[in-house]
Amino acid sequence: MRRTALLAAAAALVAGLLAWPADAAPGSFVHPGVTVSKGQLDFTRSKVNSGAQPWKGAFDRMMASKYADLNRTPEPRAVVECGSYSNPNHGCTDEREDAIAAYTQALAWYVTRDERHARKAIELMDAWSAVIRDHANSNAPLQTGWAGSSWPKAAEIIKYTYTGTWANSGRFATMLRDVYLPEVINGSHSNGNWELSMMEAAVGISVFLEDKASYDKAMAKFRTRTAAYVYLASDGELPKTVPSQNLNTREKIVRYWQGQSAFADGLSQETCRDFTHTGYGLSAISHIAETSRIQGQDLYATDVGERLRHGLGFHAKYQLAAAAPAWLCGGSLKLGLGPVPEVGHNALANRLEHAMTNTETLTMRGRPAGTNNLFVAWETLSHGDNPA
Repeated sequence: MRRTALLAAAAALVAGLLAWPADAAPGSFVHPGVTVSKGQLDFTRSKVNSGAQPWKGAFDRMMASKYADLNRTPEPRAVVECGSYSNPNHGCTDEREDAIAAYTQALAWYVTRDERHARKAIELMDAWSAVIRDHANSNAPLQTGWAGSSWPKAAEIIKYTYTGTWANSGRFATMLRDVYLPEVINGSHSNGNWELSMMEAAVGISVFLEDKASYDKAMAKFRTRTAAYVYLASDGELPKTVPSQNLNTREKIVRYWQGQSAFADGLSQETCRDFTHTGYGLSAISHIAETSRIQGQDLYATDVGERLRHGLGFHAKYQLAAAAPAWLCGGSLKLGLGPVPEVGHNALANRLEHAMTNTETLTMRGRPAGTNNLFVAWETLSHGDNPA
């Protein structure tokens, strides 16, 4: 009887392990571990210090930017108010750019070991954590997602690699927990790039806070939204949808997909809106997949990777000036994908050895990649051909 009970308990344990979701929070979080790992940082530092390209050129471009300026003065606000397309813009640009600057200064610190950059990153983070209390108006969720994607990247590098003092790191964590996370964690019913950017922030913040419950919640929303953002032929006649959006007819789905009624591998829910917003969505997918990989779960080997691979390839083809067929957005496309392919290209083409000719051509043409001034920054430097 005892042996039977032990066998039953063992079987239950195995079943539980097998049922454990592939994208659940790790047993122990890896730090630094938001989009960029210590191994990647070490690789980057060695290449820059040896003068190797494209990393040295990417570093020089970063250091020549306004974000690396050691004289930068933070511009925090208690309430950041952002309407549609940041109109009104009460602190929207300041917040996003100060967050990118904190990340830039953290990268500069790691590569150069010049403590002035670490202290500047801390100054920027401290200034905002001392003041900000809320985000307001219609773009508040998206704004919070954009800024909230950059802050934890900076904080992870400083907290886990800088040996100096960051006295207010606890206050910064409280800011992320109380001001940013509640705004993004429950997602959005808007276009896909909104929720993907919001989940990028939620995942990064969860890693910094070591908040497993929020990590799991954000990852679950991310998986659902990614499947509903990039179409694969295996989805069937129509794209997948987010259940809460009640897109229960073909007419509703077509309208949500910007009037597009024919579907092909890699088409995005926002392709026929414009490539710029599509780039935001694809970039967020790559960032979350990269964070998940660092934390021990490789989503690139799942349907997330397939959707990202086809999404990048589909849009790279037209960004490289291929003519749009009549079935696609009426034969008229609004280009402008932005500096977004590096992370996905490195993971899928270099690590997993997928053939990605158009994506590779676009990636090489865009080097050294800069920033979109929203939440993407310096990805040739951090991820270009980075094997770590």
